[in-house]
Amino acid sequence: MSAPQVDRSLSTLDRFLPVWIVLAMAAGLGLGRAWPGVAQGLDAVTVGHVSVPIAVGLLVMMYPVLARVRYDETAAVLADRRLLAWSVILNWVVGPAVMFALSWALLPDLPELRTGLVIVGLARCIAMVLIWYDLARGDREAAAVLVAVNSVFQVLAFGLLGWFYLQVLPGWLQLETTSAEFSFAAITASVLVFLGVPLVAGYLTRRLGERQWGREAYESRILPRLGPWALYGLLFTIVMLFALQGDAITSRPLDVARVAIPLLVYFAVMFAAGMIAGRFSGLGYERSTTLAFTAAGNNFELAIAVAIGTYGVTSGEALAGVIGPLIEVPVLVALVQVALRLRPWFSPATERQSA
Repeated sequence: MSAPQVDRSLSTLDRFLPVWIVLAMAAGLGLGRAWPGVAQGLDAVTVGHVSVPIAVGLLVMMYPVLARVRYDETAAVLADRRLLAWSVILNWVVGPAVMFALSWALLPDLPELRTGLVIVGLARCIAMVLIWYDLARGDREAAAVLVAVNSVFQVLAFGLLGWFYLQVLPGWLQLETTSAEFSFAAITASVLVFLGVPLVAGYLTRRLGERQWGREAYESRILPRLGPWALYGLLFTIVMLFALQGDAITSRPLDVARVAIPLLVYFAVMFAAGMIAGRFSGLGYERSTTLAFTAAGNNFELAIAVAIGTYGVTSGEALAGVIGPLIEVPVLVALVQVALRLRPWFSPATERQSA
């Protein structure tokens, strides 16, 4: 379908998602600004380094999407070496390098915010990306595999890359270095909570649902009932996130503007790189879109948790992590529309080759 046809096929909730997101952001900012005690109360409800209110929102958001995945079809994704190779290259080589370059080029005089952005660039997306690719009609089986790959790399490579980009590379370039000790427990907890729990729940729902009703009935009767909860979870997460950090954001508008510029460039560059790589590798629209959103998105909850745990809740590093979703959410909503309008760029022959 063309982009206008896809737009008309969306529900009212989906079609006006940018409006609901703006309202959710405004509600969260207003709540956090008007009642600082609410933010303190919500921030106190944590398990380890995981914020319980945000975790609940993300789990509700991810579960319906993962319940839609046809897990028996993921073997074809694992066999697609082009997709897996590009995902690893974009997420773990290109992405951190681009964020490092943008941070130093645009924030040379703000070391705390610069360090916070580098941490954001290291935290690859394993949660909210499932919403963006789904709205853009991406490949849900490919998305499940790519977020799992990112999760493994996140546990294994986050600390090493943090050491490289904050100490080793700046030293080679004769730039200021930053000491940092990242919590392996925080990284592992983020992966287990934000991917492990909804993935197991979604897998069991799919298997038990198909066993009880069959695939056709499961997808036509059960999934439409679960679907809207993904966006409800997204909106709840946005309200909670901005309620937690609303005062920090609204009290430092100049810093928000300074950090927003490299983030905007980063999201655009990574999304474009994913779409171009997919197009010229013959991946087809659905897998190219999934690749692009996986490359462009970031795990803001992990970035915030690591920044707070390492530098403190009032630090500039933590503020940079908070600003991340403030910019990422509306930008990636806009990129959903960009992706839909790029679909004619992927020829039918390319689509068949991918299939």
